[in-house]
Amino acid sequence: MKGRSCWESGSVRSFCNSACLNKFPKDDSGDEEPASQSDKSELHGTLKTLSSKLEDLSTCNDLIAKHGAALQRSLSELENLKLPAESGEKIKAVNERATLFRITSNAMINACRDFLDLAETHSRKWQRALQYEREQRIRLEETIEQLAKQHNSLERACRGAPGSAGSTGTAKGSVQSSKGEASDEDEETEYFDAMEDAPAFITVTADPKHHRRSGSNLSGASEGHPEDWNLEDSVFESSNQSSYNESCKDLLPKKRRRTRIPDKPNYSLNLWSIMKNCIGKELSKIPMPVNFNEPLSMLQRLTEDLEYHELLDKAVKCESSTEQMCFVAAFSVSSYSTTVHRTAKPFNPLLGETYELDRLEEFGFRSLCEQVSHHPPAAAHHVFSKRGWTLWQEITIASKFRGKYLSIMPLGAIHLEFHSSGNHYVWRKVTSTVHNIIVGKLWIDQSGEIEIVNHKSKDKCQLKFTPYSYFSRDVPRKVTGVVSDADGKAHYVMSGTWDEKMECSKIVHSSHGSTSSEGKQKTVYQTLSPKVLWKKYPLPENAENMYFFSDLALTLNEPEERVAPTDSRLRPDQRLMESGRWDEANVEKQRLEEKQRAVRRRREAEAVEALEEGGMGRDGCGMGWRGCRGENPAGFGEEGPTPHHLCPRAGKDYEGYIPLWFERKVDPMTGELICAYKGGYWEAKDKQDWSVCPDIF
Repeated sequence: MKGRSCWESGSVRSFCNSACLNKFPKDDSGDEEPASQSDKSELHGTLKTLSSKLEDLSTCNDLIAKHGAALQRSLSELENLKLPAESGEKIKAVNERATLFRITSNAMINACRDFLDLAETHSRKWQRALQYEREQRIRLEETIEQLAKQHNSLERACRGAPGSAGSTGTAKGSVQSSKGEASDEDEETEYFDAMEDAPAFITVTADPKHHRRSGSNLSGASEGHPEDWNLEDSVFESSNQSSYNESCKDLLPKKRRRTRIPDKPNYSLNLWSIMKNCIGKELSKIPMPVNFNEPLSMLQRLTEDLEYHELLDKAVKCESSTEQMCFVAAFSVSSYSTTVHRTAKPFNPLLGETYELDRLEEFGFRSLCEQVSHHPPAAAHHVFSKRGWTLWQEITIASKFRGKYLSIMPLGAIHLEFHSSGNHYVWRKVTSTVHNIIVGKLWIDQSGEIEIVNHKSKDKCQLKFTPYSYFSRDVPRKVTGVVSDADGKAHYVMSGTWDEKMECSKIVHSSHGSTSSEGKQKTVYQTLSPKVLWKKYPLPENAENMYFFSDLALTLNEPEERVAPTDSRLRPDQRLMESGRWDEANVEKQRLEEKQRAVRRRREAEAVEALEEGGMGRDGCGMGWRGCRGENPAGFGEEGPTPHHLCPRAGKDYEGYIPLWFERKVDPMTGELICAYKGGYWEAKDKQDWSVCPDIF
């Protein structure tokens, strides 16, 4: 035992190996839950404590041996002295007890050494057994996935067989939306986990007083002045906790909102019995029980992007467009912070469903969402803030289930315009992946890149969401990026994680590093000390029993008067689920879905009738619906068929489904056809005139 360091001891090695194997199993599938910072801190803390205790034990061993020998020498010297007979007998007895104590201490130390050796030996056996079990589990998952794919292929083959119900083609059955069912080729598309690339740049913190270095390797392409990085004169927040708390106090709502919802019931359900038939299909087309949901709709989840709206309020005050870009970038990342624990899916909105969030008096903005398409599901969103900005987006969700994981790809651009400066920012969302669908604990990862472009000043920000990798030494959920101007000159470095915080560092120098073995040349940025732009609010108490909702999410489904009859707050199945009445919610959900299917079938029948009356058939004009997209601004993404009613060679006019509060128009920035807010909703709310709203609930 003496002289053995903490890392040489078998207990530390066995503990470290078993702990690492549990937290970071050697599985390259990418479906193991990443260890959080708290897990790593706990592991390092335990190792540090164990190491300290072992060092203490070794020190005690040395002290016992040293002091024991000294004690016996002293007692021996006392025995040699001429003392009365009674004193000599007592000293002899004490000497014998000291000898017994030393023998016992040595026996204890030897037992500890034997225990450590035994633990080290058995630790290797346990690791081999655990590795074998993990390999068996992986083989079982792969086998189940292959069986599910074969089952799905057999079902498609059966439906396509002669005489089957699925092969009878009628005029009604041939009518499809331009964004209808995915083809078999699309269903077989594989989605692989993104591979982690080395960072394209390296950040080095520079001394503000001596940031100018001499050297031929400095390009001088990006230079700044540290005096510009002044906390008092800038809208940037400092990284201390006090400013964060003050920010939270400023955001306290004036109206008292609810702070809790009923606890989530403990319902058991066989996941695989439902998911096995979903392989390769759009998950939005599969009827799912509310057991997999959370009591919010997709429209409400989309509104949650505004949780950190104060970042945009601060961005309005920025005089520099690149500085403003930093806040916009932090805002784009903040929308993912609510997803880290939210593994349940939101309710898929019904066609025509709306959701409003009027916080004009409290936070200065009002938001409106509408479900403008059902297959594929698409939602339009518009936000106006009296503090100087407007945000709008149309998001279409594409999803693929591949057995072990589910990929969710949001399609569509997000627009943000500042009223005073006219700066217009556009960006798109990254891919979200839900891992361990079949076996293990569900966890979510975000991966991909976001390019934010200011179409007025041409400033850009490239953000990279690094996918989780067992082999990476970086922190999980890492986000990095660079803000540059129209000339490509880098001004700021963005860094942080999408679930905790984002920091911004001002660049004072840039240089080109050496070329790597892969032929890539990294840029080295010298920066000033980073400043925290965004930090996640702590979750409310008991959040784990309330679907991990944030303070804002708890208020989104709170009953409110004077809203439209199509508002998500009035959706009965969602309300029943929130109350914990899941069985009734499932029945109500089936009723609403069947009601929506009936409306869709009636709309398809009207479309077929309109075409037949024109005598032209489905492709009567020789172009078909898809060929007339330039003349049919209402023909993209609606529920059911949307004939080219503006084409002079088409049949009888038929408009198809038209959104209530949004209209189709070409976006001048991206050239895409989007749903933009046409007005009228808030005026209708003031008058309480909802006569145009359909009966969807």
